[in-house]
Amino acid sequence: MSARTPLTPDEKVRAERNFVPLVVEHLTASGRFRISADTPEMVEMFQNVARYAGEQLGRPVVSYANGRYMVITFAETAVLPAGPGSGEHALAD
Repeated sequence: MSARTPLTPDEKVRAERNFVPLVVEHLTASGRFRISADTPEMVEMFQNVARYAGEQLGRPVVSYANGRYMVITFAETAVLPAGPGSGEHALAD
């Protein structure tokens, strides 16, 4: 497996800005957004996207990741992991 080149600060800002409308669309339509986020850099970026999407919608959102995928959903409907040993970690924004 080859190493990924980290995003530059400018690329990260552009990616966050461009993903917000997509996440907002999915949250509005289905209440959740799922994305592959298998690196700490990707998890951090999508946590920021979740925060911006929540601000745009005027509703609290949460995000959680399991090391492979990340889910962003509304805080009121979030199904958080069962606890230790579940393989997932809650990441509230």
